[in-house]
Amino acid sequence: MTLAEEIYKFSATLPDSEKFGLQSQMQRCVVSIPSNITEGAARHSDREFLRFLNIAKGSLAELETQMLLCQRLFNLNWDFDKSFNLIEQVFAQNESLRTTVLKSIEH
Repeated sequence: MTLAEEIYKFSATLPDSEKFGLQSQMQRCVVSIPSNITEGAARHSDREFLRFLNIAKGSLAELETQMLLCQRLFNLNWDFDKSFNLIEQVFAQNESLRTTVLKSIEH
């Protein structure tokens, strides 16, 4: 949720020409991360949960790529390091959760 807040704030700094481009795509991406984790957890099936964690991982990778693109394309006054650190933290948390769920499936 912290990452979503950060990306919403960041995307508001993008040029107006990106309102229906990167801004919209980044917002959809970052919302899908906690949404997929929550939906997967609500399924009460470890295999389903793992599937949704994998979807969240893909959205994280997509978001990271979009942030890198923004960093290269636009001269923005933004702390990209903070955003990338948050993305990496969520990657690590997701991977830890994936590992735990995988272990429960294997047993």
